[in-house]
Amino acid sequence: MTVDLSHFKPLDPGRVNAQDPVELQYWCAQFHCSEAALNDALAKVGSHVTAVRDQLASTDKAGARPGR
Repeated sequence: MTVDLSHFKPLDPGRVNAQDPVELQYWCAQFHCSEAALNDALAKVGSHVTAVRDQLASTDKAGARPGR
């Protein structure tokens, strides 16, 4: 189910709360990623937004390499 996130703000903007489905949708929209990619990044680096953003960026770069 898609929720209108236009006025949503996470309680802790520095952390991703993986237990809140609405917040997961919010962060997926912010990071332009799927929920699966977000959950994978959370499993690898934890919930700190900067670490998750960096992990998603490094995953994008790795997937965009020529010859892959």
